[in-house]
Amino acid sequence: MNFEFEPKDIELIAQRVVELLQPLLSVRPRENEDHLFDVKGLSKYLHVNPSWIYKQISLKAIPYFKSGKYVRFKKSAIDRWIDINTIRPIPFEKAKNKG
Repeated sequence: MNFEFEPKDIELIAQRVVELLQPLLSVRPRENEDHLFDVKGLSKYLHVNPSWIYKQISLKAIPYFKSGKYVRFKKSAIDRWIDINTIRPIPFEKAKNKG
């Protein structure tokens, strides 16, 4: 079974597809962009006091960079830092056998 579409039909189908996809395409953030935090923004993101952030900077314990005199944090680097510093639970069987 073969169908042949008229050019005007193909154009109408294409326009409808674009209409349906447009909301999905405009909502998604660009994957290659990285959000930057200042100290205040990072403290809100991590739910900590800004003084804790400054302490981690002085200890070089948190990933940051300086833009002139301003300290900034890449969200992707902070998320990796969180993942690396997350303490993983001991599986129940191993924990049960130790105690």
